[in-house]
Amino acid sequence: MNRMMAIVEREMRKFFRSPMLMIMSMMLPLVQLVILGNAFGGKITGARMGVVDYDHGPEALRVREAFNSIAANIKTFTTYNYSDELAAREDVRTGKLDALVVIPSQYSRRVEAKEQPRLGLVVDNSDQFTSSGVEGEMQSLVDGLNRAIVQPRVKNDQELEIVELYPYIAYMKYLLSGAISLAMFVSVMIGGGMLYIDDKARGVHEGYLATPITGLEMVMGLNLAGAMKAVLSGISITVIGSLLAGLGVIFHPMQDLELLCVIVGTALAFNGMMFLIMVRVDDPLVPRAMFGIMNTLLYFPSGAVYPIAAFPKWLRAISVVDPFTYAVHAFKSVLLKDGGFVAIRFDLLFLFTFGIGTLLLATPLFKRTL
Repeated sequence: MNRMMAIVEREMRKFFRSPMLMIMSMMLPLVQLVILGNAFGGKITGARMGVVDYDHGPEALRVREAFNSIAANIKTFTTYNYSDELAAREDVRTGKLDALVVIPSQYSRRVEAKEQPRLGLVVDNSDQFTSSGVEGEMQSLVDGLNRAIVQPRVKNDQELEIVELYPYIAYMKYLLSGAISLAMFVSVMIGGGMLYIDDKARGVHEGYLATPITGLEMVMGLNLAGAMKAVLSGISITVIGSLLAGLGVIFHPMQDLELLCVIVGTALAFNGMMFLIMVRVDDPLVPRAMFGIMNTLLYFPSGAVYPIAAFPKWLRAISVVDPFTYAVHAFKSVLLKDGGFVAIRFDLLFLFTFGIGTLLLATPLFKRTL
């Protein structure tokens, strides 16, 4: 035990002597959390909408008033008047406008005659986010115009009542679970895998061979130190990310205990996986070349950025054995849903089993030789 703890002490001293390494290992997840959380999480605002009005009747005026209401309140788009439809279409094509609404002639007369008149909407669908936001807002506007001014006393229409279990969850909060998992993975990759290979290249392991340290003690010492680094990174990002996202779960002791269990399980799983991959590697360039591939292959299919249900079957197969999947699910269950240990027990079982299993596989592969 003393020899194993000596390895742990050396690794941790080396880690804390390079605080920039720890800071940089956390910067990527934090930057992703802030940038992606705000870029993809908000509603479209400030879109430029051109309007060509060929009618100028009372119903066209109602449409224009609805546009003004949107511009003054939710600000999805701002309207600009055009007299030439071709010029307006060209501005949509060249990017000066995001969309164009055409109010056809005889529109008011056809509304009064209940002849199902149509408003034309031209969108630049090369930008799916903006076009979808504008289309959704326009559909809501048309639905509002179709409602009868005097509602019938007895409604016979079928309706859907939606009950949401949780308050509105901003995308930054949704992304936080993935950011924590990614920070721990980066910490294990840089502070564990890369340093392990670099130490072998510098001859540090050669010095270990001159001591009575056994192979098992070296494996346990290196992995315990790597797991401790990942735990520290996970705790730091959980606290900082929760404050940035406006989550107050870190102030509740029971949820803190649940988060600590998830962080420890995730650190063990990531570190065991990394050690199994790197145990026979000698070239310092290999982990650096693998970093981007493993990051993409494990992070994105986990449901951290987008739900797993949208993936093809082969990507879902990867997510089944991906420790990221269970770490992200567990963090979401605690941070967003307050599901308790019942919601994370299977995730914890997988993470600890995966971590111990990969460590047991890696131990006999470890060479106590040069």
